[in-house]
Amino acid sequence: MITGMGFCLPGLEGPVCTAADLWEVASEGRSCLSYDGIYHGSVRIRKEELRKRLPGIPDAFSRHFTKAQWFGLVSLAEASADAGLDIMAGDLTDAAILAGRASVDANIDSYLRALHADAETITAPEALDLYLGSEQAGTPSDVALVQSALARSTGPSFTVSAGCSSSAAQLNNAFLMIGSGMSDIAVVTGVDLFNPELARKCQQVLRVAQRSAGDVPPGTVPQQRTSFDHPMRPYDRRAGSVSFGEGSATLILESREHAAPRGADCYGRMLSAAMARDGLAHPLASDETGIGLVAAVRRCLGNRWNIKEIGYVHGASDGDPVVTAFECNAIRQLYGPAAEGLLMTSQEACFGHNGAPAGCLGVGLTMLMLRHGQVCPTANCEDPAEDLPFDPVPGTKTRPLDFAYALNLTYQMGGVKNAILLGLPDA
Repeated sequence: MITGMGFCLPGLEGPVCTAADLWEVASEGRSCLSYDGIYHGSVRIRKEELRKRLPGIPDAFSRHFTKAQWFGLVSLAEASADAGLDIMAGDLTDAAILAGRASVDANIDSYLRALHADAETITAPEALDLYLGSEQAGTPSDVALVQSALARSTGPSFTVSAGCSSSAAQLNNAFLMIGSGMSDIAVVTGVDLFNPELARKCQQVLRVAQRSAGDVPPGTVPQQRTSFDHPMRPYDRRAGSVSFGEGSATLILESREHAAPRGADCYGRMLSAAMARDGLAHPLASDETGIGLVAAVRRCLGNRWNIKEIGYVHGASDGDPVVTAFECNAIRQLYGPAAEGLLMTSQEACFGHNGAPAGCLGVGLTMLMLRHGQVCPTANCEDPAEDLPFDPVPGTKTRPLDFAYALNLTYQMGGVKNAILLGLPDA
């Protein structure tokens, strides 16, 4: 059972932190991307505000937290409040606290300050600060570690890196832990950062590489000229740009036996999950035939659920035509002629492609759609591409749909596909 969700995502005025904030943006197909040379989703929140939201963390530690760790703490606090759980009262002491990261924001400055410190002249307070900073710099991506410290947890705690499928992989782990009785409650967070300046530089380097593509083995250099300097438009005729974003998304999962006695409100249930890979030799490619995605979905459904029972699919197209291609081919294979009536949308253009949070964010969005009985439009999709086998719900208005089951899809560069089946509380 999913009983809580919290976020720290780009917003129009302030950060998107609650389920209500998220629904307000996604249900109207709004884009929270800003333009500064490239389109990018930035979380605008000062450290002073972060400390006010999370009092009680010693400054000796908090001053060394990376943005990723701060974002993860904010979304954890919001999800706990949403679930009716008090972190400081010990409600998460027994929880499994799992986090996912795709990129690394190594705290190089802390290493350099320690490296160049003069042990003969440094004061004791300065030395303690340098020591703590260099120690924390050793695990700058370990969001689960700082979350567990806040919760004083005694359960499993670890961060994994599985690219853009990181939090989806951790949702799978939480599902297995709860199903096996290893844990009754799990906190799953996806958090990532994408530096705008790095995106600009990567685009420049890619264009140079493409000019000399004839000098390297075929398939080594991407030929699709995906850029970052136009708004991303999933499923639209003009698709071709990808906009990155940053932020965090946290979900709280509980067994029915743990949630029911405390009267927890349930958004819905995670019913099944599966992961597959395309089987390609290239470490950065995806098979456009959709074969890997078909395998993941079929493993997820098994013999228990029929694909025809699922009237909505939450896709993960980020505006890259390659992603849309394998999604379309997979849907054709899975649904056949029935795909014509399928609603399939993506909200990547709301906050930017944010990597590791994609799994938790997609599941959270899908749960809200299940609860409201409304499908959110595909943000920035105004003129759908001709060859789509499904309805991407273009425009800025939700589409009503009475359904009990939905699929959430997440992908990792290199051909990894993840599928999660979701249902209403009594499905």
